[in-house]
Amino acid sequence: MPNKCFIFILCLCFSFSALAQEDETKDQKEATPKVQEGILIEGELNTREPINPLTPARAAFYSAVLPGLGQAYNKKYWKIPIIYVALGAGTYFYLDNDKEYKRYRNAYKRRLAGYEDDEFFGSVTDDGLREAQKTLRRNKELSLLVTIGFYALNIIDANVDAHLLQYNVDDNLSLKPHYKLNEFDNTGDLGLTLNFKF
Repeated sequence: MPNKCFIFILCLCFSFSALAQEDETKDQKEATPKVQEGILIEGELNTREPINPLTPARAAFYSAVLPGLGQAYNKKYWKIPIIYVALGAGTYFYLDNDKEYKRYRNAYKRRLAGYEDDEFFGSVTDDGLREAQKTLRRNKELSLLVTIGFYALNIIDANVDAHLLQYNVDDNLSLKPHYKLNEFDNTGDLGLTLNFKF
């Protein structure tokens, strides 16, 4: 049952985005005439902008210089807070684990030097200090890898999004999900409709 609900919600989201895309294209058709390199097609002028092959590289470069700048270049402003939250969380966990690692390491060094005045004396053994250092070092390195991964994902997202903005989307090819309630056994039928027009 949870899988059917998840699939239904997913189809519902796709159908809303497909409807929104159809509405946008209808509004564009009604609002402006279409132009494509000065050629009249089917009584209308097509206004598609020419494809710029450097746009994806430029968006990726901007995101590499300053995370989120490529998304701003692509006019996907809603992604910028997500990027900074992800990078900020990774950086926070790295710094926190590094601070804790140094605390346990300094306490362990003092114990090796013969001092018994560290903050963990009496509550944590020498083996506990060593294990805590290993765990915190692993967590610190993992946080660094996750942060670098989010940074790389930011660059990849800007590049792919710039490619997709130039992708030809028209009404000749469409893929729409549909959901139908089967009246005989009261179950839902899920499917996809592929339309191709010449």
